[in-house]
Amino acid sequence: MNAVRWFWVSLLVTGVCRVWLTVSVPITSDEAYFLLWGRAPDWGYYDHPPMVGWWHALLAQWGEALWVIRLPALLLPMVLAVGVRWVLVRWFQVSHQNAWLAGAMMLLLPMHVWNVLITTDTPLVLMTFLSMVLFARAAQQNDWRMFAWAGVALGGAFLSKYFAVLAGMSMLVWAITTRTAGLRWLAVLLVFCAALPAGLLNLWWNVHACWSNIMFNAINRHEHAGLNLMTPSLYVAALLYLAAPLFWMLWRERIALRAASLANPAFRTLLLAWVVPLLIFAALAPIKKIGLHWLLSFMPALILCAAMVLRAEQLRTVLRVFVVIALLHGVLAVTITLTPLSRWQETRWHPRLVFLLHADTLVKRMTQPPHVVLATDNYSASAVLAYHAKQTVAVFGPGTSHARQDDIQTDWRKHDGRDLVIFRRELPPIEEYAPYFDAVRIEPITIEGAQFYLVHGQGFRYTAYRDGVLQLVRERWYRIPSALPIASCYFCERYFPGGPCVR
Repeated sequence: MNAVRWFWVSLLVTGVCRVWLTVSVPITSDEAYFLLWGRAPDWGYYDHPPMVGWWHALLAQWGEALWVIRLPALLLPMVLAVGVRWVLVRWFQVSHQNAWLAGAMMLLLPMHVWNVLITTDTPLVLMTFLSMVLFARAAQQNDWRMFAWAGVALGGAFLSKYFAVLAGMSMLVWAITTRTAGLRWLAVLLVFCAALPAGLLNLWWNVHACWSNIMFNAINRHEHAGLNLMTPSLYVAALLYLAAPLFWMLWRERIALRAASLANPAFRTLLLAWVVPLLIFAALAPIKKIGLHWLLSFMPALILCAAMVLRAEQLRTVLRVFVVIALLHGVLAVTITLTPLSRWQETRWHPRLVFLLHADTLVKRMTQPPHVVLATDNYSASAVLAYHAKQTVAVFGPGTSHARQDDIQTDWRKHDGRDLVIFRRELPPIEEYAPYFDAVRIEPITIEGAQFYLVHGQGFRYTAYRDGVLQLVRERWYRIPSALPIASCYFCERYFPGGPCVR
């Protein structure tokens, strides 16, 4: 099969499969959580910078159907594939054959075959790709305007997720290691200045919002981090899953890889764009589990490098391996989809599957009687139920360090004296809720053979909840280091106006 046919067949087949997954897979908790951001557009959100929330706010103009909210994730591999083919031919003088094959490779990358879920990584991947190729072109042409545009795109990536810093670090390494003539340090400074407005916006929001992004990403989420002998193996497994045949081929051509790096400024920037982040992740792997999705932003650079140094037949070999992996994914997806829900009943996955597939039924049960405050004990359940209920579903209790956007959205003072219905997957002890209500009863409900529980709390006691739960939350996740200046903090000003959130 020639290269052009490889591309169009890959685009057609993966496109059909991805459309099917887009409308078939129920909304996931993270997707629903980020959708809630889009319902209330802001300059920032608890976990990450605001870009995916802004995207959702725009998509909301067309509704909240699954195909609408997942449209960016659905189109992303196609956009990347077309972009890879275009820049290889127009900017980097790669043969049309290799460019078409590289585009097909982007479509068949294992995670791209099935990932139709929109999260913060969706805008991050796109913005990082734009920044990376613009920077490579700028280095090739010594074009100061391109360096500036690369900085603008890097700023967009930073407003998507802090992993954009790794792309910036690869540019810094380029400046340190490049010995060719040119004002390379001025180029990096120009990139930094162009990206700076995005960083200042995020800094301003953090100063006025308890330093939420910094507290979560730098402190709170690492409370259980430590030396783990398994996590490096998991990191290697993630790399092998994503691109094992590519790594193998590039290793075999490492001499050509080095030669291209020395001879071609654009290739050198693209090489560093994936090597530097992956090495940083490797250094972190012994103490931190590296998520599979963390690596996705740097795969386009890997594919671009492969297209620039490998022969067409080598690229076809990689594609054949990807096709086999894609077929295995397809068989697995069809098997799971066609398996009746009852067949999962004896597995630990059954209650979660029932919850995702019948969340609308749960919402109907929870809103009888009407005018009660809906809640769960974790962000995952709250986000999914909020999507189906079209209203806020609070997180009752301390929760975890992750996904605490509800701290911003819910003001518990306003619910003093009201009745609550709290969804639980497992039977809770009634003593867990008794101090915070005038009366409590627990209602078991069964849906498709899965047992759930609704805690009915009458007469919410805000003062007791503040002293018993919100005080604990402040101690765990809102003790801001004294070195950080605080303009305002929603949590402490709302519940503890006399006690600043400072360590």
